[in-house]
Parts: sequence; structure tokens; C-alpha cells
Amino acid sequence: MRILYVHQYFKTPEEGGSIRSYYLAKGLSEAGHQVTMLTAHNSSYEVKKVDGIEVHYLPVPYDNSFGFLQRLWAFYRFVRLARKEALGLPKQDLAYVMTTPLTTGFIATYLKKELDLPYYFEVGDLWPEAPIQMEIIKYAWLKKWLYSLERRFYFEADKVIALSPAIRNYIEKVSPHTKVYVIPNMADCSFFEAEYSVGDFSENNQFQITYCGALGKANHLEYLIDAARQSKEANLPVHFNIIGYGSELKRLKSMTKRLRNVSFYPHSSKHCVKNLLDKSDAVYVSFKDVEVLGTGSPNKFFDSLASGKLTIINFEGWIKNLIKKNKCGFHHDPHSSSEFVRKLKVFLESPELLARYQRNGRKLAELYYDKNIQITKLLKILNNEYKFEVTESEVYILTA
Repeated sequence: MRILYVHQYFKTPEEGGSIRSYYLAKGLSEAGHQVTMLTAHNSSYEVKKVDGIEVHYLPVPYDNSFGFLQRLWAFYRFVRLARKEALGLPKQDLAYVMTTPLTTGFIATYLKKELDLPYYFEVGDLWPEAPIQMEIIKYAWLKKWLYSLERRFYFEADKVIALSPAIRNYIEKVSPHTKVYVIPNMADCSFFEAEYSVGDFSENNQFQITYCGALGKANHLEYLIDAARQSKEANLPVHFNIIGYGSELKRLKSMTKRLRNVSFYPHSSKHCVKNLLDKSDAVYVSFKDVEVLGTGSPNKFFDSLASGKLTIINFEGWIKNLIKKNKCGFHHDPHSSSEFVRKLKVFLESPELLARYQRNGRKLAELYYDKNIQITKLLKILNNEYKFEVTESEVYILTA
């Protein structure tokens, strides 16, 4: 089957960042499908083979530091260039169109109308719900128009792939007739090796907590910085590592000038992230206190599971329930002045408990979230195999 895969932010492991589309496209290619990827980068037009995937790089500059209008222009330009590029390709059998942004839906519906090409629509974040709840989009007429687009893109899709059960539930409510499947983000258990913590923690052997990912307004790393401040005031032997890039980087650095227990690392490849996680004891996953942000499927959570780390989160939602049920981390109220320290001290004082929680995380990754499991799910959906063999725990995960 010829599959046209559309993802504006396609990345390889060497580039770092979210590489879900790389794994899925590579899995489709290895299963015998011919995959053509349409994506964007900050350079000139280019076409090249990447591990069996024919990647068309379109010249659409984008940076996490862009403001709202700059982002809109990048979204519009990618839609226009991707539609034009698709018209010049050999006839395809299926389009696999990935959000965010929601504007990729214009590409999907255009291909369906002009080329009679059915499409799967992958939804990783609820857009426009997220920017609306964050009050980035305020005009009533604009909200109404975006919601109508969202319903149209779901309704016209042959199938929708949701990255979490919470997203699936939302889409089924918005578009009841749409076929929705859950393929969450993935844990690369063959790449990350579980490194479990041993020994007592002290100033010479500090407990390392690492955040990897975007440094944007939605991540609200002020919560992590406050946790670092609490840890310092409580004289805990804890150090915080932040690796990533985004619009808030400069401001976050200025907030931590007097905190010697916080270090910053530049955005880097997956191998560099692995090296840092190998030396870490826990992974911190952060989102602003906005309800919709708890519906997502953050990559850093699955990297934490795969690398056998204690997972610490500060938001509500399905991941909080998953962590609690499987005893692989803890949630703390980011507005509490003492809860983080109180919950972390339990693990600092009991290395055996910490190691057990870390092993539980790795086991969860291996059983349900390994990348090969997610690729197999996509292949089954593609082949219209509706019956998946799942355990009681998997049923819980898919229906949470």
C-alpha cells in the first residue's frame, strides 16, 4: 500500500524531540508499505530517504519561540505547500495525517476531495480546546469556527487515532459516528536500558530529577522551579536537570539564578537524553493547571517508564490514574507549599521502595507501551483487524 504520511514536525532520533512519526512510518515501511512523508524544516526544499521512508522536506521555518501570529503563518504555509507537493506525487492509497496543529486537517480534507484519498487523522492534543482553555484564543466567532473545523476533520476521516483514552472519549462525544482507536505514545524499551537507583542519597550522591522536553507556557516549569526551591529549603540532597528548548527558556533561567540545585542542558539528540536519564533517579513531567492539558500523551512520560525512573507529575488526568494504579511514581499538587517534599522524602528514605517503583515503571512500559506494540496496533487497524488481545490491565488503560 502507498501511504502518504503528513507530519509538520517529523524528527529523527538524531534530531531529538518527538519521534513518534519516525517510529510509526518506519514500522509501516518495514511491514512492506511504501511510505512518503511530507514535513517541514528550516531550510530549502529537499527529498531524501530516511530509513526506508521517502521524506519531502518543505521550506517552512518554525521555532518554539514563535509568537501566535508567527505560528499561524507557519501552519498556513505548510498547508499550502503540502497540498501542492501531494498533487505531484504518484497515486497514493491512504493518507495518514498527524496533528498538531489542527490545520493539517485542511490537507487531509483537500486530499480526500481532490484526489479521492481516504485519510486517518491522528490526534495528539485537543486543538483548539487547549489554546481556548489557556485563553490564547478569545474571540467567540473564532472559537465557533475552529470547533466546526474540528468536527469536520473528525467526521470526514476514515478513522481517527487518539493518543490517549481521554482524547478518544472527547472525540467520540464531539463526533459520535467517527471510528476512534487509541494508540498512545510509545516507550522505546530496546533503546532505553533500565538503570535502577542504589545506595543512600547525600550531598555527594544527590537524587537526580530530570525534565526533558519543550519549555513553553503549557509546560509551566514554574512548578518544577518551586519544587526545587522547596527541596533546597528542606535541605534535601536533590538536584534538578532541565533539558530542552522553548519560548520560556530565558525567563526560566533568570528564575533559577540563585538555585544551585537546578541545571540547564540544551536541546539535543535522543542519545544525549538517554545519557542524562541513565544518571537520573526520577523524571518530572509538567503541565500548566489547565484541565485539557491532562488529556495528552507526553513522550517524556513514556521515556521515564522505559528507562526505569520514578515518574513525578503535577497534573490531573488519565496518567495520574495510571501511575497510582501501577505504583510507578507520584502526583503532587503544584499549588501546595509542602506536598512535593513530603512525598519525595518517602523515596529518599527508602531506596528499596524507590527501586520497586522504578521496576514497576519499566514493567508497565514492556507490557503495554513498547514501540513494537504500538506499531502492531497501527498495522492491525490498517488491516481492519478489530479484535485485539488485551489483558484486564490493558482494558483499564484503554477505557480509563
